[in-house]
Amino acid sequence: MGQQGFWDFSERHQKLAQQKSFLVDLDELVPWETFRSILESLYDKPRKSPAGRKPIDVIVMFKLLVLQQMYNIADDELEYQVNDRLSFMRFLQLGLEDAVPDAKTVWAFKEQLRQQGLVAPLFEQFGSYLNGAGYEAKQGQILDATLVPVPKQRNSRAENQQIKQGKVPEDWQAKPHKQSQKDTDARWTKKNGQSYYGYKNHISRDAGHGFIRCYSVTDAAVHDSQVIGQLLDVDNHDDDVWADSAYLSAAIVDVLAWMGFISHINERAYRHRPLSDQQKADNRERSKTRAKVEHVFGTMVNEMGGKLVRTISLARAEVMLGLKNLTYNLKRFIFWQKQDSQAAQTI
Repeated sequence: MGQQGFWDFSERHQKLAQQKSFLVDLDELVPWETFRSILESLYDKPRKSPAGRKPIDVIVMFKLLVLQQMYNIADDELEYQVNDRLSFMRFLQLGLEDAVPDAKTVWAFKEQLRQQGLVAPLFEQFGSYLNGAGYEAKQGQILDATLVPVPKQRNSRAENQQIKQGKVPEDWQAKPHKQSQKDTDARWTKKNGQSYYGYKNHISRDAGHGFIRCYSVTDAAVHDSQVIGQLLDVDNHDDDVWADSAYLSAAIVDVLAWMGFISHINERAYRHRPLSDQQKADNRERSKTRAKVEHVFGTMVNEMGGKLVRTISLARAEVMLGLKNLTYNLKRFIFWQKQDSQAAQTI
């Protein structure tokens, strides 16, 4: 096999562009520069010396994290895949001669985002862009939460009891390496009789364009209704709020009414108090809209490599799930851009 040259590489790039793969659309249609000012605040500190290698462009690093969330792959696997796949290199606008950021660099970049609390501002920045681009939140909002698994911890009952009390088990204190591998923030919960361990991704999706507008990350044991105040999007053009029966309580309905929202929360049956036929019919009607939120979680599972988080601690889970939610919105943005383009062509 002959040695490939620059023109061979360029020709393969052109073929990718002609095929219009999703990553090509993602690279071309997303306004990446809108994130630059926030990302460059990571490097506000002046360099001690002009010598040495300059920091990798923040947009390249950010796009690496988007790739990671798009396929739900670990840092080491991300480094390998970028080196191995031409489509990934093209998305990052890296040539064969360019160095690929290694796994440690990716991890360090995420740690900087966590330490400076920049994931939420990045999410909000894109939300502002969507509003300016004509994708305002409309037709009300839909609230829901999904369980996010993490690697299970093999702790004793005594250790778990100390963790719940906010203490560090004595045996771990003498073994800092072991302690660093223990997630003391994740919790067990039960759903439909099955036990789950990890966190929850609580979201508010607008019923119109389908973007995630607000989110909150908690441990898995936090009830859905406890974070409703953090999810309500006051900027939605309509006051309707849909949610499943987990959010139903007299207090929540009263608070929603007091805030000017219109509740469409599904009713639930109680022991010795089954739902009437009318209540069942009302729930079915509400669910026609409420069920749209499942598209978000279905996309994360079926198209974005699943919901598993490999990090340790709530703070790092917030980074990963915040990036996951932002990546979903980028993906949804591509959908609407292509829909609008096709509609324009038919006029």
